[in-house]
Amino acid sequence: MPAYFETMNYPNTSIDPGAKIGKDVKIDAFTVIQNNVEIGEGSWIGSNVTIMEGARIGKHCRIFPGAVISGIPQDLKFAGEDTTVEIGDHTIIREFVTINRGTKDRWKTVVGSHCLIMAYCHIAHDCIIGDHCILSNNTQLAGHIIIEDFAILGGMCALHQFVRIGKHAFVSGGSLGGKDVPPYTVAARYPLSYGGINSVGLKRRGFSNEKINIILDIYRVIYNTGLNPTQALEYLEREFPESAEKNEIVEFIRNSPRGIIRRFSQEKEEEPKPE
Repeated sequence: MPAYFETMNYPNTSIDPGAKIGKDVKIDAFTVIQNNVEIGEGSWIGSNVTIMEGARIGKHCRIFPGAVISGIPQDLKFAGEDTTVEIGDHTIIREFVTINRGTKDRWKTVVGSHCLIMAYCHIAHDCIIGDHCILSNNTQLAGHIIIEDFAILGGMCALHQFVRIGKHAFVSGGSLGGKDVPPYTVAARYPLSYGGINSVGLKRRGFSNEKINIILDIYRVIYNTGLNPTQALEYLEREFPESAEKNEIVEFIRNSPRGIIRRFSQEKEEEPKPE
């Protein structure tokens, strides 16, 4: 028997017969689940949640009250195409989070497994979020953003469309991001700037001191030598030994059409200039 029969004690819960609900799913009162929705086994859907057409929710997820999953994109180019929101396993979505489904650009919006999306965050259409990511309270993502595995965004971050955040990066709370943030780095200040490598996060995830020092040496070349990005990449490829970390960083920067964040300038902070 489908687990959603547990909700029959809640007369104000609405579950479309076309929804596919896995084993041992618990759905609380006043929640609406529309047609063409799939929810994996062992998940919990809190009260006053709205899960709209196109949602694909994994196993053992927890969705807290007030969240709206798979609403249509806030994009005037959207023409009603058949798109989805795909959420991995063991992901937690806190109160009043909104996640819009994709458009014909990528056809889906994705949140990976083991993620924590804190209260009042917004994830717009065609965003791709990797595994083990954290979006802190009230973070706002415009469309087409990519956030790679293990990245963390502090509270009240706002990212411009098409921005990319690299693996294991940390973006400080209250940041306004318009450029890409390379992997393993800390991004902070205004305008959003390179603030060193995320050594604390890397140690917590089991990176050795040797690997952390390699990453630090790579970013010293990129940010402390006065070389432009093209020159820095050429130097790294020529002078540095092969490593997974070097290849990750080089490919990220080479494939960054928006460009990466720059080193912090005290002069810019004191006298910001309008664009």
